Amino acid sequence: MLKVGVLGAGHLGKIHLRLLQQSDKYELVGFYDENQESGAKIAEEFGYKQFHTIATLIHAVDVIDIVTPTLSHYKCAKVAIKSGKHVFIEKPISNTVAEAEEIISLANEYNVKGQVGHVERFNPAFIATKDLIENPMFIETHRLAEFNPRGTDVPVVLDLMIHDIDAILSVVPSKVKLINASGVSVISETPDIANARIEFENGCVANLTASRISLKNMRKSRFFQKDAYISIDFLEKKCEVVKMKDAPEEPGDFDMILQNAEGEKKQIYFANPVIEQNNAILDELNSFADAINNNTVPIVTLEQGTNALRVAYQIIDCFKK
Repeated sequence: MLKVGVLGAGHLGKIHLRLLQQSDKYELVGFYDENQESGAKIAEEFGYKQFHTIATLIHAVDVIDIVTPTLSHYKCAKVAIKSGKHVFIEKPISNTVAEAEEIISLANEYNVKGQVGHVERFNPAFIATKDLIENPMFIETHRLAEFNPRGTDVPVVLDLMIHDIDAILSVVPSKVKLINASGVSVISETPDIANARIEFENGCVANLTASRISLKNMRKSRFFQKDAYISIDFLEKKCEVVKMKDAPEEPGDFDMILQNAEGEKKQIYFANPVIEQNNAILDELNSFADAINNNTVPIVTLEQGTNALRVAYQIIDCFKK
């Protein structure tokens, strides 16, 4: 079992601590949190070992799980990597693209593995449909959340939209060509609502909307491609796949047939991918352990996390124009 330590014991950090303790791939050694008083309460309540310096925790483990505020991701990752430790970094990978690129460079130099916590890649609805998404040409995403002061220190693009940016980049086999975006600050000092249009070199267009001041929660993505429409509800963990094929010579009474202006007939049918319910956070952490133990490429690499961050900042830059 890999010895693991957690940096940061806030809302998400406590979830990681609980799941790492349950995992059969890790031995949870302990945690460090900058707020020593809060850390002491967590240690007393849950029985986790509290470390009082980052250095002592890093020295005691094989893997460091970084769940600190984004501003400190780079600093924590740098110290861990230079100590020869593998790093799991919660999204976004860092505060700037330059920091992310240096994290990649350091990981290569010290021959350690890194993974970024883009948890939606492990959403069971996305897992069930991702192999059916083939060269989509139009994508639409909506990620809406009720207001929560936690996370408002960064633009909604880095807080929410980056989930969809990463998912889209993972299924579109093309480079980004052009980005247009607009954002509005309603409550926070940074945009609370944002819309972005990403055009890819292969002609695919993605339209993304994110809001953290919505009256309801929504996390839906729709993918349109030749002969197929795929809808994913990340929140409800459901999906819908509508496909078309050439109509049979003699359609059945209940077959849905469409005929275009040229007289071509297509049959509409529904595919029902099997969705296997899971704990996405536990799965992403366990998948990183597998990558380390088997010396394979992590499912969400440091490079992919950096690409998502790069696109996010290109969107944010559009707000300033």
